[in-house]
Amino acid sequence: MEAVILILGLLVLAFMALGVYATVKAVGAAKRGVDRTITQARRTVEDTTLRAKSYGQPGVVGELAQLRLSLRTSMRATQEALRAGAADDASLAESLGLFERLGVHGRELDEDLKRLEREPDRTTVASLLPGLKERTERITGAAESLRWAARDRARQFADDDLAALNVQIDVEAGALRHWTTEDPAPGRPADRGQEQPVGEPAGDEGSPQAITAPDPRLRTDYPWQKTTRPETTN
Repeated sequence: MEAVILILGLLVLAFMALGVYATVKAVGAAKRGVDRTITQARRTVEDTTLRAKSYGQPGVVGELAQLRLSLRTSMRATQEALRAGAADDASLAESLGLFERLGVHGRELDEDLKRLEREPDRTTVASLLPGLKERTERITGAAESLRWAARDRARQFADDDLAALNVQIDVEAGALRHWTTEDPAPGRPADRGQEQPVGEPAGDEGSPQAITAPDPRLRTDYPWQKTTRPETTN
């Protein structure tokens, strides 16, 4: 009896522990979902603000906003392309590693541009713009190189797969178009498309020959329909 009570107690504790674990996992998943939503909303607001500054504010502020917007757009597009491709192509893992290293430089540049937006000395900021533009172009150029290489690789794989599929379809289509009526019986000609002439009775060549009417049971309506063999009488 004590053993049964002990087993029941252990089962209760196990179910409680399982319930707690499931609750923690659910809360963690919900928290991650909320964090992703907040991050996405923050990015959308920042992008909208930068786009408004780049078009609405001339001068240094507008140019800084345009650099930040170009940098963020290029890096985000490359990240999405590499992650999507890595799910089907393990060779892109190294490319993702290179992009992570590039992302460090991208984040540093974005922080520098953000600080310069609040810099009151516009003359000094204007003197830094050529270097900032070159730095932005180097980072976005590297990101675009990775992104287009990954897209070209995926497109080449798709073209190769389509070519192989076309070959298989051509073979299958040829097999579907090849049909026969029946296998030739021993002693019969292999040509299935011609009807065999009815044999004439032996006799004098000069005497009239009787004309034998064709057996309707031997007639075929379609080339793939088997010929009905006449019934034999014993």
